[in-house]
Amino acid sequence: MSAFLVAALLAAAPAQAGSTPATPPVDAPRKSAAESTPLEQAGQPPPSSVVEATVPVTLAEVRTQGRQNNNALQALLDVDVAEEDVRISRSRVLPQLSLGASAGKIWEGRNRRNLPTPDPDNPGVSRTVEREIPSSDVENYDLGLTLTQVLYDRALFKQLEQSGVLRDTEKFQAQEEADTSELEAIRRFFVLFRTQATLQVLDATVKRSEEQLERARALFQAGRVGKNEEISALVNLGNDRITFTETLAQLVSDQTQLAVWLARPGTEPLLATDPGVLTQEPSPAPAMDTALSQARERRPLLRAFEAQVRSAELQRAIARAEYIPRLSAQGRYSRSGPSAELVFTEPRLQNNFSAGVNLSWDLFNGLATGAQTRRAEAGIRRAQLLLAQTGREIEAEVRFAHRSLVAQLEAARLAADNREAAVQGLRLAEERFRAGAGSTLEVRDAQLSLTRAELSLLENRIDVEIARFTLTRAMGALSPGESK
Repeated sequence: MSAFLVAALLAAAPAQAGSTPATPPVDAPRKSAAESTPLEQAGQPPPSSVVEATVPVTLAEVRTQGRQNNNALQALLDVDVAEEDVRISRSRVLPQLSLGASAGKIWEGRNRRNLPTPDPDNPGVSRTVEREIPSSDVENYDLGLTLTQVLYDRALFKQLEQSGVLRDTEKFQAQEEADTSELEAIRRFFVLFRTQATLQVLDATVKRSEEQLERARALFQAGRVGKNEEISALVNLGNDRITFTETLAQLVSDQTQLAVWLARPGTEPLLATDPGVLTQEPSPAPAMDTALSQARERRPLLRAFEAQVRSAELQRAIARAEYIPRLSAQGRYSRSGPSAELVFTEPRLQNNFSAGVNLSWDLFNGLATGAQTRRAEAGIRRAQLLLAQTGREIEAEVRFAHRSLVAQLEAARLAADNREAAVQGLRLAEERFRAGAGSTLEVRDAQLSLTRAELSLLENRIDVEIARFTLTRAMGALSPGESK
């Protein structure tokens, strides 16, 4: 498909929108709208007198802002949460230092106790005598600093490793969501761009109908055709104007859909800037093997499910850690005494130090460890099945996207050929009408054929770009430099 055919997609007859062309002589050859120099290329804004679109947006801006869509931002928040989970897991294996202080008083009421008393009859021998103890009160103050350090706890270490894997999973999921949001933004951009270009096609159709009405009037005044030809041309012009007006509502809908997706005000009248695709020859689709290979290597969703398999394996290691002893060390410095002055103002007194190593080993916990291990193994199998299924689905997605791109390329080429044939058909019908051998109906059929051919070419050429971006996203190569 030549670039010239695509560049000539939209042709406008009058020099200015809304101007009334002069009525040519009946027998003078007239240049048709299809043969005139294009006033506006595809993708330019619709006539400013009809549509207000004052905020231009480029494809590059849409791609960047699309990755900041609400769904993508929520996925990034999940990454932030996972980062904090890593810090929480790390804190459990780092030293734990605590400071404690207490102040209290113990009251004891009157009570009777058996107390040892020396036996006066047997020196060196004591006997137990029941005596009454009067009430008493004792103050107690304590200040302590305790340091605890885990020396070996396989479960804690594996939980720390697992939290890192889960964080990576969230990062891959966030990248997948960002790619999805960007692709949707691209699609909405091209939908808006297509509607803008469609309005240009319909505007050119209106101008051709205006020309045909002028011809019919001139030929009727010259007595070469009947009044019905002029009336038919007038009705056709009205129908074309109605179609153009109805498409304006679609333009506003496409503008709001794109603005909302880009987190812009829904009232913002966006204008999709021409990305230049209509004047370029579309490049061929990549090889199928290359597309599949890149998808297996770069698709974030696959990386996320691979990380889930690794997380499930670590969960099994955590469960098995109950079979292994845990070792920790603890040191404590404390000060305690019966008065606050001794504890808080006499550093040379009341000092106590203690240190120790603790070993704990659950020898039997009711067979819970074995059950937890088997449960974790089932989780590994489930994650492996999901990974395998996701791989198959991505391969199918890539194959479908690749075939769609190939089909759209062929459809765009055929649409360009159809448009060229429609241009020639309209030229012939107009010549026959000027010669008095044809009718307005023939010209109208030729005009509609050209309009349909132009719209088909426009739609297929835009669909080529959407299909290409869809394939790129399926391959995981939509934003190769994206770090998040």
